[in-house]
Amino acid sequence: MKEYIVSARKYRPMTFDSVVGQSSLTTTLKNAVKSGKLAHAYLFCGPRGVGKTTCARIFAKAINCEHPTPDGDACNECESCKAFQEQRSYNMFELDAASNNGVEQIKTLMEQTRIPPQVGRYKVFIIDEVHMLSTSAFNAFLKTLEEPPAHVIFILATTEKHKILPTIISRCQIYDFERMTVPNIINHLKMVAEQEQITYEEDALNVIAEKADGGMRDALSIFDQAASFCQGNITYQKVIEDLNVLDSENYFNIIDLSMENKVSEVMVLLNNIISKGFDGGHLINGLAQHVRNVLMAKDEQTLPLLEVSQRQAEKYKEQAKKCPARFLYQALKLMNQCDLGYRQSSNKRLLVELTLIEIAQITQEEDTPAAGRSPRRLKSLFQKLVRNVQQQKTVQQVAAAEPKPLHTARVSAQQNSTKEPQTDSRPATPKLKLGSLGMSFANLRKGAEKTPVKETKDTEPTNNEQQQFTEEEMIAQWVAMCQRMPQQMAGIAARMRNMRPQITSYPHILATVDNQILLDQMNAIRGRIRSTLALALHNDDITLELQLAQENEVTKILSRKELFEEISTKNPAISKLRGLLDLELA
Repeated sequence: MKEYIVSARKYRPMTFDSVVGQSSLTTTLKNAVKSGKLAHAYLFCGPRGVGKTTCARIFAKAINCEHPTPDGDACNECESCKAFQEQRSYNMFELDAASNNGVEQIKTLMEQTRIPPQVGRYKVFIIDEVHMLSTSAFNAFLKTLEEPPAHVIFILATTEKHKILPTIISRCQIYDFERMTVPNIINHLKMVAEQEQITYEEDALNVIAEKADGGMRDALSIFDQAASFCQGNITYQKVIEDLNVLDSENYFNIIDLSMENKVSEVMVLLNNIISKGFDGGHLINGLAQHVRNVLMAKDEQTLPLLEVSQRQAEKYKEQAKKCPARFLYQALKLMNQCDLGYRQSSNKRLLVELTLIEIAQITQEEDTPAAGRSPRRLKSLFQKLVRNVQQQKTVQQVAAAEPKPLHTARVSAQQNSTKEPQTDSRPATPKLKLGSLGMSFANLRKGAEKTPVKETKDTEPTNNEQQQFTEEEMIAQWVAMCQRMPQQMAGIAARMRNMRPQITSYPHILATVDNQILLDQMNAIRGRIRSTLALALHNDDITLELQLAQENEVTKILSRKELFEEISTKNPAISKLRGLLDLELA
């Protein structure tokens, strides 16, 4: 049985022209060989599997070739070239610094630099993974690198240039190798497949090239694995099954469904993907790359940025026509936020689901953001509920206009009211919609000084409502109004909340103020206070009077804690209930 050699070794380049994807570097090296202007030290750096060590060996063979070609390549026929090919040359020394990184190994290597070559012109020392050398080994190497013999050339190769001492880097010619592009890898794999008589689908080779992440050696290794699994017929379905790669059709389907706002279908598709063993974070990263490719396909200028096959590029262009740029930008932003929080999330699947829901709602018409705002898209889920509540409110208002007992007309408002804690002696506070404030405190948020205060008659409501109300309902609306006052009026709101206005002669309301300063402040907004109460109590005949309290009427205003302690003293059962339920005063 013939010995099997993996493709990465079998199809390793032997000349500069056969090196894939590094044309500018190989041209520079060939010109250096032709001109004879050789440096004493070279540094080849770049990602794994892009040809650093291969180029170092080809370069070492070329500079020792007895009859180099006019282009600067080795002839591959002279004794020196044959010795290099058969790995018996005494002019090339390779050191793996990953396993020989001590001072002794470097000193031994430096001893060999003193002996001139017996055949050929140069001794070439290739040190692979040079960044793995220890600091002391670098220092031992530095002196020889600074003043090497004329017959010595050093070629250093590394994947992490930043770990090399600056004193070493400054003495080398630096060659930065590039990552392999997907088209270059596909073309090379086609050549290998034809040489091995293996049939293939171009989409399958595209998956292999993307999986290789810019490394030709990785691509050839994956190619061998796929060829073994597929038994000489490399198909797209078998490759994604063998490599456990998520089918790109899933990404196309997610975007198509999101454009149609089909949240349920997206959730079903997500469940199918996760049930096959794929990680949610992997899905988000793949989808982000997909959306990025769709965005690049929208403009002819950015089409070259797509590292995909021609067939895939056409599919991206078709989807790009259906997706507006705003949708793609927002989707990328949401997926980036999901990726940042994925590792810290305790419920990763829920995070992925929420992200996909938001993406599927970007194009909803009713979710168009207001000027200058970018609301979270999940809010749109509740817009129908808000409309239903508004419709119910309209029905209740119409029903309230029909002749019926007054206490029946106010049942719905009392049912929707929220109560103050039981520890407070004040009555329950109905929960009002912000829209019910009307003109009262909406404009006060800009500042009381900037908004001219009009008198009561200028802010009269025009609904001509005259519903009956009790003093308890009036006090509840008074407290609710104080709770909704703007932040800059928090001080006056806190003092007003401790008042207890009274109905002296229906519907005349009297509020007694403890001091002259507070009285002046309340008089400045008296018209708005009256208007707010009139709207909340549905009675336009309400009048409001503010008066200064007499000395004998001024009493200490108790805080909530003091009020609770006073009530607990009178009724010990409340204190006992608090202890049993482990309650705290809000």
